[in-house]
This record gives sequence, C-alpha cells and structure tokens, in this order.
Amino acid sequence: MAKILVAEDDRISQKLAVKIVEDLGHTAFVSPHGKHAYESLTASNRFDLLITDIMMPEMDGQQLIKTLRGDQQFMDLPIIIMSAVVGMSEISNLLKLGATLFLAKPLDRDELQNYIRRCLVKVEGCKAKPAA
Repeated sequence: MAKILVAEDDRISQKLAVKIVEDLGHTAFVSPHGKHAYESLTASNRFDLLITDIMMPEMDGQQLIKTLRGDQQFMDLPIIIMSAVVGMSEISNLLKLGATLFLAKPLDRDELQNYIRRCLVKVEGCKAKPAA
C-alpha cells in the first residue's frame, strides 16, 4: 500500500482523486494547495507519489514541481500533474520541469489508475527481486 499525496484545491476533483487512489488500495492524503503539499512532503512524511493540480492558491503546481526537483530528497518522487487548462507547450514545459506524467481534467478513473500503477512500479522496481 502506497502513501499518495493529492494537492488539489477543487473539492470535486480532490474527492474524485482520493476515491480513485483508495479504490486501488492506497492511502490518500490531501493538501489544499502547493505550499501545504510541500510542507507535508518535507515534514518527514514518506510519500510514494504526488498528484497535483497546476492552478492552486499560495503555490501552484509548477512552483511546487520546481521546488521539489531542486531538493535532492525529492528528485525521484513520481509526480502526476493534472489540469483542465493547458496546451501542448505548457504540458511539455511541465514535463521538462520534472513532472512524471500529465493528466487532463476532468479526471478519467481508468487513466488515473493506470498512471498511478505506472508511477508506483517505478518506485517499487528498485525493491523488486529479479525472477529466477
């Protein structure tokens, strides 16, 4: 079971993302904005994945990614960024900043579940033993 931080200020998207995470058997924690998410991550909470919106108050998703990728302890943290209002160039820039995957809103249950599985395989891949 993974610990997944969901940084989202919209209550509907927040509840949907949490439900999708929990339906996969993982534990979801919610941050209402990027600054809170950063504080949660640095408060020695060990999260396996961050799912974040782009447009949030106090610290947006782009600032959050920049800040996390500038900190050695978060270089390998998988980050799924989600948004309803971005074009291809913005998506490309977010991926260059260090987002692992981009997901368009409104959230699609199957797509988010697939992305979560993909990110967690990368995290746990280091721990898995090769088949004999």
